[in-house]
Amino acid sequence: MAQPASLQSGLSDIEQWKRVGSADLDWLFFDVYQSNLFTPDGQYRLSHDVSPHPLALTIIYERSISSSQLVEATQDQWQKMGFKSSLFEDWLTQLETIFPNVNDGDSLMYISDGQAGVFKFKRSGSERWTSVGKIDDENFSDAFLSIWLSSKTQYPKLRRQLIGMNVNTNTNRNN
Repeated sequence: MAQPASLQSGLSDIEQWKRVGSADLDWLFFDVYQSNLFTPDGQYRLSHDVSPHPLALTIIYERSISSSQLVEATQDQWQKMGFKSSLFEDWLTQLETIFPNVNDGDSLMYISDGQAGVFKFKRSGSERWTSVGKIDDENFSDAFLSIWLSSKTQYPKLRRQLIGMNVNTNTNRNN
């Protein structure tokens, strides 16, 4: 299947995109990763669809994590968000072929045009991004991005930071 034109353009256009927000995921005393969300205009538009427009999610890992651990963590998040295993079992199989083993400083980027997406990977110290896989199914793409961008995420504070919502307000909001 051919990639949509917005995904064919490669990283040259992506490098011009503006950051919407960034957030760090820490677990107990461990730094896990830093995440950044980019769009062409630096804005994330809230919608029932987590990817209503082109966006790129970049994760810079701050520790070594195996491919199988990344897949297990994805499965855990989908289960906590209420996705049915009958939906995501095939997706997990596909992610097993996409996710690399990552080390401290490695980066994984998911670029979506709102319907499909591609994964790019960069080793720490490298300037070169390598394509490692793609998602052609809009439901799969949205499910993957939901881990960070859905209102049902297990990390609402991280979500607010990524989508550019002010987390330092005086209103009463749950994390």
